[in-house]
Amino acid sequence: MNPQNFMATSKIKIQNSKINYTLHLADNALILGHRNSEWCGHGPVLEQDIAITNISLDLIGQARNFYQYAAELTNEAKASSPQGEEVGGEVTEDTLAYLRDARDFKNCLLVEQPNGDWAVTILRQFLFSVYQYLLYQRLQTSNDAQLAAIAEKALKEVTYHIRWSSEWVIRLGDGTEESHKKILKAIDDLWMFTGELFKPALYETEAVEDGFGVDVANLKDGWMQKVKNVFGEATLPVPENVWMQSGGKEGMHTEYLGYILADMQFLQRAYPDCEW
Repeated sequence: MNPQNFMATSKIKIQNSKINYTLHLADNALILGHRNSEWCGHGPVLEQDIAITNISLDLIGQARNFYQYAAELTNEAKASSPQGEEVGGEVTEDTLAYLRDARDFKNCLLVEQPNGDWAVTILRQFLFSVYQYLLYQRLQTSNDAQLAAIAEKALKEVTYHIRWSSEWVIRLGDGTEESHKKILKAIDDLWMFTGELFKPALYETEAVEDGFGVDVANLKDGWMQKVKNVFGEATLPVPENVWMQSGGKEGMHTEYLGYILADMQFLQRAYPDCEW
């Protein structure tokens, strides 16, 4: 292969991997943020209603930062492509959030699961926040300055998310007979979706090879240790030998994502390019 062609092909591969990787991070934050926002006005007490709503705002803020960067990367890729002008208009954070179909979303299955009761929402947040903290911690050393900066800013927020959700896991697990039963049911419902967190998609593997991503397989031990510590204090068992669901990172989602997008994307699709 001609050296110039090889360099061009390598650049395109890295560009595509970075776009997909950034979209994956954005989609995770957006979908979980939307799920949490469904509690607004419905929390068990006012203080916790405000807390879960603020967490959803944190996550949506993270999603915006990643989407803005993904849009920038996508527009750069289109501009450098001979077919760039034929692929449509400018990509923005809004088009990425509101005009992609379910198969285009790369979020993990855990974050799209229904809110259920308060125990399910709390456990989903805890399991994902521990993973997200470890991920962002390492992403700070990315050779991509923009990804590193977003991770550094978000890490402060995720630190609070872990503290808040872990306190609730302990409160429910080591609380009343009823609360203990509910958090056990939440573990049964959600644990099968945790394995996907540590199973890298192709774009994650490529991101590690090119120095801007995190090897998620290496996060599992630290994640498990934190979960075991909190579960131990909450008098909860850690499941073993559970068959794990996967596919979300590659666009194969549960039916729940379709309902989320139908709700979240309605205005943008019903009134294209509407501004307010």
